[in-house]
Amino acid sequence: MTPALDDAFICDSVPAEVMDQAWAAGWRHFGRHFFRYSTQRANDGSLQTITPLRIDLASCTFTKSQRRVLNKNADLRTEIAPAAIDGELRALFQRHKQRFTHNIPDSLETFLGPDPAHGPCECRMLRVFDGPRLIAASFFDIGQQSASSVYGLFEPEYSKRSLGIFTLLLEIQHCRTSGLHHLYSGYATHEPSVYDYKKQFLHTQYLDWTAAAWLPGQGAGVS
Repeated sequence: MTPALDDAFICDSVPAEVMDQAWAAGWRHFGRHFFRYSTQRANDGSLQTITPLRIDLASCTFTKSQRRVLNKNADLRTEIAPAAIDGELRALFQRHKQRFTHNIPDSLETFLGPDPAHGPCECRMLRVFDGPRLIAASFFDIGQQSASSVYGLFEPEYSKRSLGIFTLLLEIQHCRTSGLHHLYSGYATHEPSVYDYKKQFLHTQYLDWTAAAWLPGQGAGVS
């Protein structure tokens, strides 16, 4: 049996091609803090198996329900720009985090570092507006051939619009148009969890820690 992974390091700057290699090996990062782990304890104390996921952008197609999300939000204005944190985003984050009852994050900087425009790699943000009002945002890193979703947030009163799914769909579209090969959608768990929405994207692959290989998603309960 392969021993459980629990690795971490700190780094200020990583070249784009090295980020591709790190994501492919199951690494993620929040700001300067890079980490990977293969198990975690659930809130009930049970042991869960961490499942890194990525989407094959060339093959990915959207489900009927995902297309409905795009259509439902077609009236909204979206933009993509270099990542930056301002007061408007911080205020949105404070409202967004009220949705959580466990593992409540402190601040947006917890995920992005104090200045995401200056590393450790290129980071872009996608913002969603209803008229002049910012109602959702997501952040994703760009490597040489891949990208990685970092964090998404949205206005709780707009929850019926499925804005978390919406921003991830837009990230997929943007990365595919940019000619990238994979979008790493983050960690889920082999067992049922709140991260199961990440498994609903077609042509999602999962990292088998034991084989050190990316496999078709069905083995991790992915659609």
